[in-house]
Amino acid sequence: MKFSLKKYILPLKHTFSISRESHDFQNSLIVSLSENNQTGYGEATSNPYYNITVESMMNEINSIKNDIESFNFTKPEIFHQFLVDKGLSNFAICALDLAAHDLYGKLLGKPLYEIWNTTTATYPTTNYTIGIASIDKMVAKMKETPWPIYKIKLGTDDDVNIVRELRKHSDAIFRIDANCAWTAKETIFNAPLLKDLGVEFLEQPLKADDWIGMEEVMHHSVLPVIADESCIVESDVEKCGLHYSGINIKLTKCGGLTPALRMIKKGKEMGLKIMVGCMTESTVGISAIAQLLPQLDYVDMDGALLLKEDIANGIIIQNDAKVIFPSLGGSGITLN
Repeated sequence: MKFSLKKYILPLKHTFSISRESHDFQNSLIVSLSENNQTGYGEATSNPYYNITVESMMNEINSIKNDIESFNFTKPEIFHQFLVDKGLSNFAICALDLAAHDLYGKLLGKPLYEIWNTTTATYPTTNYTIGIASIDKMVAKMKETPWPIYKIKLGTDDDVNIVRELRKHSDAIFRIDANCAWTAKETIFNAPLLKDLGVEFLEQPLKADDWIGMEEVMHHSVLPVIADESCIVESDVEKCGLHYSGINIKLTKCGGLTPALRMIKKGKEMGLKIMVGCMTESTVGISAIAQLLPQLDYVDMDGALLLKEDIANGIIIQNDAKVIFPSLGGSGITLN
């Protein structure tokens, strides 16, 4: 296979803030894998929380350049195991794994969801994320992008009042993501107030390793709770099954579509609700997530919608939140 790496700096429409950080742009790595006149594209974003930069990913991948180029590509799953055996980080593996899946589908002339024996007849609606800001700015973002479901980032001293104010301006479903900022006591106290305000579920209210607190939350919260930072890799799914109502799988964190498919299967076997989330990727990463839609209960794939300018074509999320799937095979990606 031939491959290339390119760094992109993706400017955001608005400053994006969560409980632990703020940023105005997203650094992203795009990987291209080519064989038999077809090219597959994959993406992984930098992430300070996990000490991942585009440069660190590029260094990892370039260190096994000759091995990748001489690899006899047959199926993405085999390529993924080869990358794991080489000791790459999950973020670097994700970019390569997504490219491999896109390439595989293009070589077969079929979209991935069809290869996986699923259909896009029905699929969950993505939420649109409202980052932490002043109430006026949060309301303005909602008015700028009317949407049926909003994910609201919280983690302030006035979280319930923020939701109460936002509710005055929208009848949409609300989802709350505190990004590890609450305690068990706060979560249990806030849950009934937020439920009355039309909140569907809470995402990762407690610190990722607060399993004792989450056990208390599971016994007393009136709202379902979805794991995010507590569910990074495949081995986390089983533990989350005892402490959460569902899991939010991030392709970049777990290492791509290959492990995500296994996590979805395991989570369903345990009776968990399944969500896949994004990391403010371009349409490259979002199109890969979209291939999983028929298998999901919830999805957060608004990353490309938050950008000033996109770098690729693939799935299209319309203003009414409906998804148009591309006619190309794989994830259906082409770069602009």
